Amino acid sequence: MTAGIDEQRVGPWLSAHVPGARPPFTYRLITGGRSNLTFEVTDAAGGRYVLRRPPLGHLLPTAHDVLREHRIIAALRGTAVPVPEALAACDDASVNGAPFFITRFVDGAVLDSPEKGAALPPATRRALAFDLIDVLAELHSVDVDAVGLGDLSRRDGYLDRQIRRWTKQWAGSRTRDLPLVDEVAARLERDRPPQLATAIVHGDYRFGNTISDAERGRVAAVLDWELCTLGDPLADLGHMAVYWHDPALPLALTNDPTAAGGFPPLRDLLERYAARTGRDLARLDYYRAFAAWRLAVIGEGVASRHLEHHPEDAEALRASQTGVARLMQFAAECLGAA
Repeated sequence: MTAGIDEQRVGPWLSAHVPGARPPFTYRLITGGRSNLTFEVTDAAGGRYVLRRPPLGHLLPTAHDVLREHRIIAALRGTAVPVPEALAACDDASVNGAPFFITRFVDGAVLDSPEKGAALPPATRRALAFDLIDVLAELHSVDVDAVGLGDLSRRDGYLDRQIRRWTKQWAGSRTRDLPLVDEVAARLERDRPPQLATAIVHGDYRFGNTISDAERGRVAAVLDWELCTLGDPLADLGHMAVYWHDPALPLALTNDPTAAGGFPPLRDLLERYAARTGRDLARLDYYRAFAAWRLAVIGEGVASRHLEHHPEDAEALRASQTGVARLMQFAAECLGAA
């Protein structure tokens, strides 16, 4: 048995709803725990698929809506934004304990560590970096009405909505008091810039949420759309800027390939994005602060689930809480420099 997969029920469902899928099926967990669970599914003929479902355990009401994620991926198919081919979705929780969806498997590498970045030739690192920012510019240029996503969410008031949402998430998942969370939230509310454009906002855009085709130096697919909404496109830039390694900044996230070095500096990518979109990036530090604050709240949710399922593992809980505190401090420093 595979945790998160009811093989006796999922297999027949795949046969009935995924064209060409042939039983029996095997399942392998690719990623999971912090985000939606992602499984590679292989059928009897060697066909490969991906199944996405919510994580196990208690979930906050607005989190991990996989059917919404499926809708976004399906809508973007055929645009200049590379996404996996959406094949089927199941809204009947009796099949697998929760909704799930199926996409075609995409070959390539998920660059989610400095070691994976270091394994790439310098020319490939540069090509992938510029394609990453070009894909983001393409995403932010998609006509939301033309692809059927105009009603995905409200279009205005993005930052205000997000600050309220993640403040509520913090209240529902915090594992201890951290006054800086509320202090940063108040400063984000007070200093928020006007929303000058509306676009599809991925919500977690970075190398680790893409599949890279190293041979071609291109992004093969953008993954993990569970935080996607309509709103201020500069939020995606601020988020990517938190992950992008910058020796001059006090924060270095260890799960990004840019920490290996050899990638273009962030300023080069920002200049390229600004040239392609015509957007003013003068307030990027604000968006970087917002992204770090939001990441800290998400990290606290991870710590809360860990405490629920593994209360005996105090060391892991402390490590998670320390990471949250560092992100929150970084958010405060970004606002001070803005």
